[in-house]
Amino acid sequence: MSDPSLPRVTATPAAIELIETLRHDNGPVLFHQSGGCCDGSSPMCYPVSDFIVGDHDVHLGSIGGAEVYISRSQFEYWQHTQLIIDVVPGRGGMFSLENGRDVRFLTRGRVFTDEELAVLEPVT
Repeated sequence: MSDPSLPRVTATPAAIELIETLRHDNGPVLFHQSGGCCDGSSPMCYPVSDFIVGDHDVHLGSIGGAEVYISRSQFEYWQHTQLIIDVVPGRGGMFSLENGRDVRFLTRGRVFTDEELAVLEPVT
């Protein structure tokens, strides 16, 4: 039996605060977990209207009112890991909305326990 209360993605209070600011400044936003191209493996934040979710993207959940997606190929590597979106000092991804604010989003991870994996909701 799956447990819908066990999220595949969470966010720190600092990330939630920055998401609220970005939503205030830009309207609805979403995240796409980068697969390692131009901006490494940074979670990228976009206005909803500027990003087309692809057929091969996996919906991980919602943080701070923003939906979070990851490419299916990247998900295959990280499917046993809960992603934790955080904020650290630095320069944001070139195309990510936090760029120019002297902070950037960062993905941390926590490997699910065997017990959690047994009840984790499947993705579609």
